[in-house]
Amino acid sequence: MLTMNDLKSGSHIELNGEPYEVLTKEFIKCAQRRPVMACKLRNLISGKVLKYTFQQSDTIAEADLEKMQAQYLYKDAENFYFMDNESYEQFSLPVSLIDEKGKFFIEGAQITILKFKEKPINILLPIKMTIKVISEPEAVRGNTASGSVTKEVIIETGAKIKTPLFIKEGEKIIVDTRDGSYVGRATE
Repeated sequence: MLTMNDLKSGSHIELNGEPYEVLTKEFIKCAQRRPVMACKLRNLISGKVLKYTFQQSDTIAEADLEKMQAQYLYKDAENFYFMDNESYEQFSLPVSLIDEKGKFFIEGAQITILKFKEKPINILLPIKMTIKVISEPEAVRGNTASGSVTKEVIIETGAKIKTPLFIKEGEKIIVDTRDGSYVGRATE
């Protein structure tokens, strides 16, 4: 069990039977009142963010989270399908849960799955991934006058990424999975 003072940004707690990640915390001390910890929490199942205030006397349960490796198989209209690397069982996660992270999945790639009470609930992507460019528009001379010196390329997962003009089809680039931005060229 945790106390109010044990909470840190990035901590995983269980609240009302669901896992939450502490995004921010702020210690508030008012005159003639007990101090409290105001936190922003993100539900790891639904992704919703809520504000919650912990009192000094509160005890907080740590979330029983487990990580496992799985292989990404394929996607249909409603689900992403994975295979557990240890038991070889297949399972799915809804598209609504994975959201924007799914645009970085390459078939056969190893993905870290977050489990809560033995049930897969979310995925953890590395911050940076190396992905191949499969299509890029031809750069037009003189387009730099507007100050925008980027073009939109299509990567092997089908997602579109803005890159500098010098990136060519067939090159591998490094992409930041948090916001889908170009980081640099991949060196092999």
